Amino acid sequence: MSIFDWFRRSASEPAATAPAVHAMAGEAAQFYGMDDPRLLEFIRNGGEGLTEAGLSITAKAAMKNPTVLRCVSLISFSIGMLPLHLHRKSDSTMADEHPLFRILHRRPNAWQTAFEFRSLMQQNALGASGSGQRGDAFALIVRSGTRIIQLVPLPTDQVTPRQKTDWSLEYVYNKPSGGQVVLPQSDVFHLRYGLSEDGISGLSLVKQAAEAIALAIQTEKAAARLFRNGMVVGGALKHKDKLSPEAYERLKSSMEAREGASNAHKWLILEEGMDVTPGGTSGRDSQAIEQRKYQGEEISRPFGVPRPLLNLDETNWGTGVDVLGQFFVRFGLNPWFEAWQQAIVRCLLTEAEADLYEPKFNAGALLRGSMKDQAEFFAKGLGAGGQQPFLEVDEVRGWLDLPHSDNLPPPLGQSNGAANEPPKSA
Repeated sequence: MSIFDWFRRSASEPAATAPAVHAMAGEAAQFYGMDDPRLLEFIRNGGEGLTEAGLSITAKAAMKNPTVLRCVSLISFSIGMLPLHLHRKSDSTMADEHPLFRILHRRPNAWQTAFEFRSLMQQNALGASGSGQRGDAFALIVRSGTRIIQLVPLPTDQVTPRQKTDWSLEYVYNKPSGGQVVLPQSDVFHLRYGLSEDGISGLSLVKQAAEAIALAIQTEKAAARLFRNGMVVGGALKHKDKLSPEAYERLKSSMEAREGASNAHKWLILEEGMDVTPGGTSGRDSQAIEQRKYQGEEISRPFGVPRPLLNLDETNWGTGVDVLGQFFVRFGLNPWFEAWQQAIVRCLLTEAEADLYEPKFNAGALLRGSMKDQAEFFAKGLGAGGQQPFLEVDEVRGWLDLPHSDNLPPPLGQSNGAANEPPKSA
């Protein structure tokens, strides 16, 4: 079927008013004439991702929206900045002798830091890069023998996972220089968003929020067009009688010269005894402002970012900042921590290594309260105030990311043999 078949008009409709309709995936894309801007978007993208607001949302377009940019940067930077270590399961100490420890914590490849690598991978997994159609991130695993020496990020749009008859996966990589190469599952680190339609590729949050993003972009464009083409006035002009044609033309020219935000609120020369009635913000203007604010909330919901972290609330940050941070970590970041940790075990550790080691993000700094609250909790846990102790010193030091020490006194209320006995009198 040719592209012109998509726009055939029904014989029962007038040629000037009949819309062009093309059904895709159970939904109809409707265009009212060849000059409809949505038609250009539809032809350019083949109808992929066309929203009811009339835009085809790509990751590049979505990232120009401040709310999307803030959500993506908050999650990606949090994943990038938190320490990621490989620990021994036996005693929870860091396995810094393992080759993977350096790759995860410090240098994944020759040109990226751990922060840069994880932030980029997280951005890809959110669907905020390329076309934004999939919630996947891929990295090529480079080995020297059996030892992993580098993780090289691959553009999501250039990698296609597919399942073989034995249920294992392989990855078709379209090289930038041309041609394809099929990579085995053992050579690809695959991070994906937990929600999926097939269990192989993750859902893109940008794609899932496309309608909210498109409406926010269109609302912002409408406001921009108002300032570019509209005349910003502070009231209305009144005349007691009919305005003469000559005065009307002069007034019209004077008003046209004041179009645009750069000419807002300049003085206007009135004609034939006209009066000015000051005005305020109209209900329609207020509604537009509320619409833009509401779209920010709609976009933030799929990403799990609280409103105040997007500066959408006039919140008292005094005592609530710790609670907000804990809320964001528990419900916005924790699923991604688990996705990263389990993907590392699946892709980067052998079965034997997985029995001995586990990767862990250290999110304690984001979850803990103030230093005063922490000190009170640890003191009670160690037995201060005559309370039954329920913590060991090394447990507290582990939460604080401190190493084991043999030179510390035992917790209050805990015996250390003869070392705790008072000296004998002479």
